[in-house]
Amino acid sequence: MANINLLPWREQLREERKQQFLASLGVVFAIAVVIIIGGDRYMNGRISNQNARNDYLREQIAGLDREIAEIRQLQQQKTELNARMTVIQDLQGTRPIIVRLFDELVRTLPEGVYFNSITRNDESIVMQGIADSNGRISALMRALDDSEWFDGAELRQITALGGNTSVGIQEATRNQFLMAVDVTTPALEEEEAE
Repeated sequence: MANINLLPWREQLREERKQQFLASLGVVFAIAVVIIIGGDRYMNGRISNQNARNDYLREQIAGLDREIAEIRQLQQQKTELNARMTVIQDLQGTRPIIVRLFDELVRTLPEGVYFNSITRNDESIVMQGIADSNGRISALMRALDDSEWFDGAELRQITALGGNTSVGIQEATRNQFLMAVDVTTPALEEEEAE
């Protein structure tokens, strides 16, 4: 007799395939979930690592900015100190020159000429004084021009003060004058000539 299988084998086969499909779908879903969670953790780890590196760089940049500001402040202080040292050196270097200028003024001053005020402006001296006559003022100008410390004596103003009369004899007329002269330093001229 022929073997006839009356059991619903097709339905069983279909049911087995369906269960295999659902099992493999579950495994694929679980693998996908694991991959997604793993990828998310990996990316979050990379992002937090990069954020940590960025924070470290920001801290280092802030530290360098503070150091740069400190260096600029130190450079400014250095410039100010150098300027002060230059002024002090110039003052110490010109200290004997001032004494020498006053000494030379006394040497060039003829008799009968008196200074009321002497003012120094940069490289020139302005003198205001009184002289017994115009000839004495001329002698002062020649003496200043002949000096190696002065050059270019210029008479800016001369005013007659009027003569005094006593017992019919008129005294010489006195003159008030304003004169300017340029200051030259012989040592500097010798250095420039070399």
